[in-house]
Amino acid sequence: MIIRWESEHDYVLVHLHQDMFGDWIVSRAWGQIGTQFGGLKHMLAEDRAQAQTWIDDIAHIQASRGLRKVLEASDDSREGREEIRQLSLLDGC
Repeated sequence: MIIRWESEHDYVLVHLHQDMFGDWIVSRAWGQIGTQFGGLKHMLAEDRAQAQTWIDDIAHIQASRGLRKVLEASDDSREGREEIRQLSLLDGC
C-alpha cells in the first residue's frame, strides 16, 4: 500500500510492505516538493495491525498539519509502482 499526502510545498509518502522474511515494514519519506530536501525512515512493525496503527497515526498528523491525501494505491498499480520507484531513489537502491 502506498499513501501520499501533500500541501502546497510539502509531501509525505508512506509505503507499507512485507520484506522477504515476511516482516511488515512502514517506510516514510517526506520533504519539499521539487527539491531534494527531506528524509526517509523505515520502521519494523511486530505485525500488520501495528503497522496499520502507525499509518493511521501518520494520517491523523498529516491532516492536522493541513496536508491532504492525494494518493492511496496498491503496490502493483501504475501509480503505486511510480511512487515506489521514487521512494527507492531516496533510499539509494
